[in-house]
Amino acid sequence: MTDTNDLTERNAEFAAGRFVDGLSINPSGNMMVVGCVDPRVDPAHVLGLKHGEAAVIRNVGGRVTPATLRTMVMLGKVGQANADGRHAGDWNLVILHHTDCGMTDLAPFPDLLTEYFEIPAHELDAKSVSDPIGSVRVDVDVIKHEIQGGSAFLVSGLVYDVTTGLVETVVAPTTLRTE
Repeated sequence: MTDTNDLTERNAEFAAGRFVDGLSINPSGNMMVVGCVDPRVDPAHVLGLKHGEAAVIRNVGGRVTPATLRTMVMLGKVGQANADGRHAGDWNLVILHHTDCGMTDLAPFPDLLTEYFEIPAHELDAKSVSDPIGSVRVDVDVIKHEIQGGSAFLVSGLVYDVTTGLVETVVAPTTLRTE
């Protein structure tokens, strides 16, 4: 079992050999990934992200909830406060869901899910909690509806297959509305 001593030893190895000094608070890849907390689906690993390349938000199911949107607004303010560290180019938001997600195990608990999504019970079916392809489409639609970004802001949806290790593009990079 991993304990705190293991973690501090691993950290010392990281600091000695893989730590990158001078990273910007803004991601070098102009990317944010919203993904699940499932330990099999660490976005940095499954997408091959480099240290500092993307901001990563992880929650149950990798879902875009009102709390996720509030977090994104806060991170946007941090990015604006550090605008000199922003790299030129499009900003990419990637919604990453996966097969065999524990969110499916929560389907029998509608009260818990309605609280999580902050919606009434009659809207729960529209969240597609038991279908990762459907849920990634739903969440990309939420982003497209809730966020204005313009021509320099893209959103896409991926589904990671926990049995093959491969991702499928469900929603190709799509420009957000400007109004």
